[in-house]
Amino acid sequence: MPIIHLTTFIAAPAERVFDLSRSIEFHKKSMSHTGEEAVAGVTTGLINLHDTVTWKARHLRKTRYMKVKITAMDKPFSFTDEQEKGDLRSMKHEHYFKQIDNGTLMIDIFRFESPYGFIGKVFNQLFLRKYFEKLLYQRNESLRLFAESDKWKFVLMPYNA
Repeated sequence: MPIIHLTTFIAAPAERVFDLSRSIEFHKKSMSHTGEEAVAGVTTGLINLHDTVTWKARHLRKTRYMKVKITAMDKPFSFTDEQEKGDLRSMKHEHYFKQIDNGTLMIDIFRFESPYGFIGKVFNQLFLRKYFEKLLYQRNESLRLFAESDKWKFVLMPYNA
């Protein structure tokens, strides 16, 4: 099973980074290039432990649906989302947030497995791993830009008021 490990420094408090990471609105903005939208389950606000969301997006030239569930959460230090339904055989994304003196270290551990046995394993290594790494990097860069500027307020303030 391929594992992607990314560490991103964000010059913002861990609580803000944690909340942006579980914001449905932020996720849609950060993945706008895929047309991502929440179509079932929690479709607005902040996703919490045991919540599910079904995402609809265009990936690899096809419209795809993925239902994920938040299976673990330790506010504001970590949460895990796992695929319940979708095109992958399995997907588990662990998010960790460590407050340091000048900001937050955000750590992503993303595990996935495609279907189709041996052919799927070859596809994982040749293409899918790079595709997911690029998506996660783009999302993390968007998160950093939002968290380090005033943009975060437009996403989180309606839910923290």
